[in-house]
Amino acid sequence: MGKKNKDKKKGKGAEKTQAKTEKRLSNKLKKALKNLGEDDIESIVVQIENEEKKRQQVTEAVVEQPSRRLNFSFVAHPEKDQLILYGGEFDNGQKTMIYGDLYFYDLKNYSWTIVKAPGGPPPRCGHQMVVTSSNKGQLWIFGGEYASPTQSQFYHYRDLWVYHIVKKQWEKISAPNGPSARSGHRMVISKKQLFVFGGFHDNLRDYKYFNDLYCFNMETYKWLKLETTGTPPAPRSGCCMVALNDGRVLIYGGYSKEKVKKDVDKGHVYTDAFVLTPQKNDPTGTQFKWVQVKLGSLFSPRCSMPITSTPNNSSAYCFGGVFDIEEDEEDISGNFYNDFYQLDLEKLAWKTVTLCGKRDKDQKARRRKKDDEDAEDTESEEMEVQETVESTTISDDGIFKVTVGPVPVTSSTSLLQTLEETQLFRPSPRINAGMAIKHGILYLYGGMSEEGDKQITFNDFYSLDLKKLDEWKTIVHDNKNCEWLGSGSESEGEEEDSEEDEDDESDTDEESDED
Repeated sequence: MGKKNKDKKKGKGAEKTQAKTEKRLSNKLKKALKNLGEDDIESIVVQIENEEKKRQQVTEAVVEQPSRRLNFSFVAHPEKDQLILYGGEFDNGQKTMIYGDLYFYDLKNYSWTIVKAPGGPPPRCGHQMVVTSSNKGQLWIFGGEYASPTQSQFYHYRDLWVYHIVKKQWEKISAPNGPSARSGHRMVISKKQLFVFGGFHDNLRDYKYFNDLYCFNMETYKWLKLETTGTPPAPRSGCCMVALNDGRVLIYGGYSKEKVKKDVDKGHVYTDAFVLTPQKNDPTGTQFKWVQVKLGSLFSPRCSMPITSTPNNSSAYCFGGVFDIEEDEEDISGNFYNDFYQLDLEKLAWKTVTLCGKRDKDQKARRRKKDDEDAEDTESEEMEVQETVESTTISDDGIFKVTVGPVPVTSSTSLLQTLEETQLFRPSPRINAGMAIKHGILYLYGGMSEEGDKQITFNDFYSLDLKKLDEWKTIVHDNKNCEWLGSGSESEGEEEDSEEDEDDESDTDEESDED
């Protein structure tokens, strides 16, 4: 009995110590915020949401394209020829801006419209938004984060919102037992349910990655934490998540980090894949099993690459991504990519997407004529080549002998095709861009890359015909220098993009001076 009482006392002592530590850290934070001229971030978020509730009317305005950003949502309108963009963030090295604006892009007249509707959610990035044609079209948003301008504070959301597209009306869903506050999670719709997986929470003192799984019934408006069987994916954020036609859900890749020692973290990029499979003979539709699958190792490990599915869920497409190289405990450099891959959702296998280039009729006719002429001399040319390149010794010191073997014979046509493929334009390397598919056309917007210590955030806009797979078309070229005022800055004093961002976030500026 005495030992048990001692253990209890020890437990209470630890709780008191933890409480004192939290209070001490809270007081330090308040002093630091006072010096920075910032309010407590929770107060800021509440203030913004209260201001949104005061909005009485819907306002719409045709505007310039959205400003530079990443970690936003980008989806196709379920009925109209439009694309929809919401939220995101921009950092210029000294100030972080979090957006809460809602844009509609008209594919017919190439114009952007910003819509401000009453009672909307506070600004956020790293959230998830999905679209459904149910009830004349809805946007569902869960979670994400808000940061103070100096990034000295972060606030993670656990709220669920729906935007009724036809009514132009926001609605905050009050449903208990949902996921904890987080960002970097993933969410998909399947069988009239929202599935939320993973993500992370970081308050600058500690962080945690998740691998829990929740579903929200879009008919009963109830959350349920799913208790699954099988081996689940390890906790992670930023993974690829897509719904399959048969009710299964696929998870691929992602990122997490862990503490190695004090003030030193080690990141991990995942390349594994799992399928969430409904249990047979389950009338409730709430029993699932995790099954690990192999998609093939077609490309190098990476994270932060967006994925979007075709409307019939037969294929999904990924672009870009990054792999961080830890040079030492403090320095990390990233390899950014701009390659483009297709995921066959029926065979569950990656495919390389090869663009053929756009040719007019005259080019095709000349190509056929050239091919015919080449074919006549192919046999004799191959004989000559084989005689001259059987093997060549390039180093022989009596100990080691290096020999180059026969060079594969390649026709002039295939050489020309290879050359054309390498010369075809591709959007620059980046992470966390927005991708959406409408009428067989894939659209790519924004994202971020790095040049040394400098972050380059984009607002360029591209399209690719997924049937022709001929070439990327530039809708809007990013021809301005991105403002960066942090370390490695070469553009201090540039005001052009700063003014653009301030105009773009005017809805949040009106609601809070802290943004």
